[in-house]
Amino acid sequence: MFEQDKTLKSSVYRVTGSVPAGNYIQLPKTASQSLGLTGRFLYILFKPIPGKYFVVHLDVATQDGLVIRISFSNLFREFKSTATWLQFPYVCHAARGSVQELASIGNHDNLGPAPAAMRWTVLMLDLHYILSVYLNQRYAYLKSVRLCANLFVKNMFTSDMEYEPGLSLSEAKKTGVLAHGVTPMPREMAFPVPKGETWHDRYDFVRFPSATKKPPFDSIQRGDKTTQVSQFAEPGTISPKRTEPKEVQTSRPIRNPVSTINHITSPKRGPHKRRPITASLPPVGVATATSSESSIAVQPVGDEVHVYAHPTDEVIVHRHNEETGKVSSVRASVPSTAGPIRSSVPKQSAPRPTAPVTKKSRHRTLKPDPILKLKRIVGFGGSTTRDALWTANGQEIVYPCHAVIVAMETDNGHQRFLIGHTDKVSALSFDGYSRLLASAQTGSTAVVRVWRFHNGECLSVFKTHVHSAHSLSFSQDGDVLCGVGKDGHGKNMVVVWDTSRVTRGGNVDVLAKAHTDVDIIQLRLAPHDPTRMVSCGRDNIRFWRLKHGSLRSAPVSLGEYHSMEFTDIMFPVTADRESHASERKLVYASTRSGYIFEVNAADISIHHVRRLLPVDPGPHREKPTFHSVAGGIAVNAIYVNESFCVTGSDDGYLRLWPLDFTSVFLEAEHEGPVTAVRASHDGLKVLAGTTTGNLGILDIPTRSYTTVMRSHTDRISDMSLDLTRAHIATVSADHTIRVWDMTNFKQLYDFSAPKECPCAVAYHPSQQVLACGFENGCVRVFNVSSTSLIAEHKQHRGKVVGLTFSPSGSYLYSADYFGTLVMYSTTEPDYAIIRVLGNMVARSEAHAPHALAMSEDSRHLAFVGPSDFTVSVVDARSLDEVLRVDITSMEPDVARSVVDRAVRVHFSPAAARQLLVATSSNRLLRLDARTGRLLNEVSNIHRSSCSALAVSQDCRHLVTAGDKVVKVWDYHTRLDINFQVFIGHSEAISGVGFTPDGAGLVTVGDAMFLWDVMANVKKPEEPGHKEVGVNIILSSLQVEPIHDVRDQLLLDTSYQPRPAPIPTRYSPPNISSILPTMNGEMHTDELRSDTESEMGGTEVLIGPDLTDRTDEETDTATDAEFPQPESLGHSHRVQPHQRVVSPGKKAAGKVLDPRLEHSTTGHDQPLVKKHFVPREKSSNLAQRRYTAPPNQAGLTLQAVIGYNGNGRGNMVWNSDTGVFAYTSGCVVILEDLNSGEQKHLTGHVEEVSTLALQNDCQVLVSASGSRGLVKSQVCVWDLQKNTCRQVLHYHQHDIVCLAYSRDDRFLVTVGDYRECTIALWSTFDYSLLTATKTSLPIHDLGWDPFNANEFTSIGQAGSIFFWLVDETNNKTVLNVHEADVPKEILQPLSVVPTPVDFTALCYSADNILYVGGSNGVVSAWDTRQNMCFMHWTADSGEIGVLVCKAARLVTGSTSQRLKLWAVVGVGDMRIPTQFNT
Repeated sequence: MFEQDKTLKSSVYRVTGSVPAGNYIQLPKTASQSLGLTGRFLYILFKPIPGKYFVVHLDVATQDGLVIRISFSNLFREFKSTATWLQFPYVCHAARGSVQELASIGNHDNLGPAPAAMRWTVLMLDLHYILSVYLNQRYAYLKSVRLCANLFVKNMFTSDMEYEPGLSLSEAKKTGVLAHGVTPMPREMAFPVPKGETWHDRYDFVRFPSATKKPPFDSIQRGDKTTQVSQFAEPGTISPKRTEPKEVQTSRPIRNPVSTINHITSPKRGPHKRRPITASLPPVGVATATSSESSIAVQPVGDEVHVYAHPTDEVIVHRHNEETGKVSSVRASVPSTAGPIRSSVPKQSAPRPTAPVTKKSRHRTLKPDPILKLKRIVGFGGSTTRDALWTANGQEIVYPCHAVIVAMETDNGHQRFLIGHTDKVSALSFDGYSRLLASAQTGSTAVVRVWRFHNGECLSVFKTHVHSAHSLSFSQDGDVLCGVGKDGHGKNMVVVWDTSRVTRGGNVDVLAKAHTDVDIIQLRLAPHDPTRMVSCGRDNIRFWRLKHGSLRSAPVSLGEYHSMEFTDIMFPVTADRESHASERKLVYASTRSGYIFEVNAADISIHHVRRLLPVDPGPHREKPTFHSVAGGIAVNAIYVNESFCVTGSDDGYLRLWPLDFTSVFLEAEHEGPVTAVRASHDGLKVLAGTTTGNLGILDIPTRSYTTVMRSHTDRISDMSLDLTRAHIATVSADHTIRVWDMTNFKQLYDFSAPKECPCAVAYHPSQQVLACGFENGCVRVFNVSSTSLIAEHKQHRGKVVGLTFSPSGSYLYSADYFGTLVMYSTTEPDYAIIRVLGNMVARSEAHAPHALAMSEDSRHLAFVGPSDFTVSVVDARSLDEVLRVDITSMEPDVARSVVDRAVRVHFSPAAARQLLVATSSNRLLRLDARTGRLLNEVSNIHRSSCSALAVSQDCRHLVTAGDKVVKVWDYHTRLDINFQVFIGHSEAISGVGFTPDGAGLVTVGDAMFLWDVMANVKKPEEPGHKEVGVNIILSSLQVEPIHDVRDQLLLDTSYQPRPAPIPTRYSPPNISSILPTMNGEMHTDELRSDTESEMGGTEVLIGPDLTDRTDEETDTATDAEFPQPESLGHSHRVQPHQRVVSPGKKAAGKVLDPRLEHSTTGHDQPLVKKHFVPREKSSNLAQRRYTAPPNQAGLTLQAVIGYNGNGRGNMVWNSDTGVFAYTSGCVVILEDLNSGEQKHLTGHVEEVSTLALQNDCQVLVSASGSRGLVKSQVCVWDLQKNTCRQVLHYHQHDIVCLAYSRDDRFLVTVGDYRECTIALWSTFDYSLLTATKTSLPIHDLGWDPFNANEFTSIGQAGSIFFWLVDETNNKTVLNVHEADVPKEILQPLSVVPTPVDFTALCYSADNILYVGGSNGVVSAWDTRQNMCFMHWTADSGEIGVLVCKAARLVTGSTSQRLKLWAVVGVGDMRIPTQFNT
């Protein structure tokens, strides 16, 4: 709340509350946003409230992408740090001269609540220093700030300058300290100082780091009075510098037991020899000219470090690098002859190579390396679903997914992976600060890995001495790790390891191990003593103690509860690990029969026993539960902290209880038994895992539940991609069929078949229809959107081993284990069977589920059959055999004991016309799909058989799966090393497939993996790097080289009036002089000769970026400087773009990619009414907002009366479907014109400027501009569900136009006059395809209804551009042609000459475009020639609207008139050409 402060004489913020964590100011308001403040120093102007505590949290991002929280508070008693969290105590000093200051003794009296005599304080934090010294990280920017109660705040800001608050500008000028880098505080941030007083008498200035040496060390406190006033030193004196070491008396009781054990078990050392003491140091920086072979010869550098050391010693030099901000260490080995050593920090720790290394490798390998990057994994569990952990900062959850450990950020779902295990992960454990993570894998080769969590580095790998470790537990400081598993005889074994040296590269030693006959399910280390442990299992709870290198245990006397099956055991988690000693005595254990035991750890006895009973004993919804004892709630997992207890049970409920278990705070029901529960360290969120593969988070303050992961619980048998809607369908041995959204991998649909097991799946190429084959031979077809059954056929007698649709969508094919091939017609309502053929497909399950392969042209179907030694190709319409290939005839001339068999068949893309065959001897055969001739053979593609194949659409890469690995090959195998191998799966891979854009790869098996194909992913541009994309269309007159075109792009963009077109017959250009090659391209030699001619008439088409060139291409001959002309295709729709340009025509203006340079264009606000300009607002966005869930909202919007007339194109209506939408402020209203009922789409925070409706009326898009920290938004609305499907962010300012292409494949967004940008989006996944920047503002834009890839834009100064979306190459390019505008059209209305803008356009039939101008003139254009053939004066005002239908044209203008024009016969007035003669 605001409050007027008497001292500052201004308004300040007051943050108060009994709980600091619940009363705060958050900047920015949501976690998804970021402040992005890059200043090195943070200044906070605040005042703690007397007698209260306060907390301040700063989230700072490093240059490695790590987010670190820096907190300071008078709650903290000492400095604490983790890998992602720094806690500094803040010492609140009383005002100087006050009674409290004089009565205080030392800083310990100042710790705690703020004293009564508090003054306003300027706190300066050096964020660069804090990250560099305490965490060895490089500071990037300040992400967010949270100011928690209780304090007053006036302001805060960041800067790269060191300000002196006690210095005024006049004093700085008089003393001349400005030249020394000392800068007075800006006037807006300075505190007022009355006359006759000094700044330091009224206020406090606190620096961190400071020069004070008062305890507690590493605290934020006011320095001595002498250090408060700046000494006007050189700039940067606050930077990290060498200081004298501080002597601190510390005690670490946790280390004492381990140190004792190590001392007893370690071998005895000989007598200690005293090291010689060096009496004096020689002069530094003096190097002799000659040295012996044993001396260190390191070339001196500018920032060298001189060290003098004793012989045969190892010296570690620590040095702070001012450029990188990191503290690095160098180990220098000292020779026998003592002398000065010059050590420089190497860039890498790897040893230097002994042989010279060439810049380029001699071997040609597949590029880039790596070509795949794991992006997302859909799965949870594998070996266990009991381990799901929170990180210490509460921002990530960590869980196993078969052989991979996944760390997921809870706010955005971003995943990172810890890969290295070769079998399923069976246990996970964090240390107390989330710095170290231990993981164990199951199987006979069970190992334990210790990871440095923040960067995913594996520090150590060691054997567990057991066959299967199922429980791990780390000590708080990470020095001790214990685990339990089965030995070779099936007995339980408990092992304790010493991990104290693992972070320094040391080994992990076994401290003790013990065998036991008792059952152990869970083992936990005591948080206060790493030598004590507790375990539970069937019929027992035991306490363990590590003493003198051995493990000893003591059982708890259970008495009448001796036959309990214990499931989990837990020490209470406390926020302050140094207190609450009484709570450490209690241990909580759960049982299968619903009992909760409280065990006293001090005397190893039962303290209390409670039983949890369901309130309603009636029947619950059936779930696949464990064996439960009747009557009680079978508890599988338990978590206890200072405030509550969380239980997960067999009935699928997650429950929150008070510590006395008298009632239930909250409960959440799941689809299956809950096996893992964990609460975040702040106690505000609870993580739950289930046996059904689900992970969810319960937010306690809001009582909301979010499912963050759904997954199959068994092996995935097959998958199929819906390329139209970006969906993936999977079938699994868990008897479910699931449909996923490919953009975010959220589960959309779930079909369950409890009594049948699906084994094959296929998506219809265009409809939302799914076909599924089952193990009993049944084939069912589902409508996914309505979740209804379309058809069911039981023609097969055995398991379905192949199922596929034809790419045309006309037919469906299925094959079974017994060789039967069935063909269905998809045009019939019940998918009628057309033909059934027996003994066609080879009888084997080895071909499942990919026994059938379809060609992309829908003409041929291939399969292995009728035997395993032949491959047959049949006609897809009649199933008549076209080709049969004998695999045995293609064996190499070597003796084989086993005849080779075909295993997999796959058609390459249609352009290659090849058939790929994988054989049982691990060969890959590439055959001619028409003749069956062997074209190429690759041997040993995998050690075992190949389980899946996929080819990229551009025929560049081939992907094979086998041996639990994924291999990416150069399709043409022309390199020395043609493949790369990627691990991650722990089971056989059953399917692989490329995403529609080719930038992703999906693999399924034990889980679903999504990989980024780095060869097809667009690389982010480097800051400051600018690139101009150019494509050239050759005319018959001139040709221009690339380097000249780059210069011509910087030409003047002014437009001179041109004469009106003369009605003469159009003569096409003579292209006979351009000699085409076999591929329709131009000869390079002739291209060079043509470039010597005059350059004046070349037409330039502008694209988003130049073709990327590798280093090898740059080093080749100069032919690369004259590239072949890019063809736009041979379609009749593209051909008219190859036009002749008049000699007087100038090239289009400067066009840049705004992703590379977001700078203002320098244009003034347009004078026309058509261009959208937002209303001026005096109000600001609320700092704190709360949106209630739909079922808890106290107010709901019923109706909106009003329409935003300031919008442009913000009303859409489709008369066929009745969709009518308009905007009012930031709300989009959908209104039924018959009933008047309204539906409201809310999501924008700024004024909605424009709307666009898809042609199928299924999707609506709306746009709003940016203001302050609010970004511009393009919201994509699903009109079926009235929900926001996606929000697009690209433009920097307002958005003036939105338009969908005729086929709804593209969406174009246009920025306003301040940026002049055009962005092209793919509606498949709403990804940005390309963007460009025009020289003049655009007022209107429209797509050609007859050519799906063409649109036109009009704008300022009578500019009209005809655009073409070029998809002929791998990347999408925007080509543009600027049309000639007759001079008569650009005549102004008034006598005063003012520029004329084009303000409205619409298309008509017969390739006619009508364009309206600000002078009231309407012109008609032939879109096949891009020429104006007539115009007339339609109104006296600016034309704002043009609508044309059925030979009628409606014009609307600023003169408030609508006019209806008959335009019959306008097309006959066009200039006769070859197109319209």
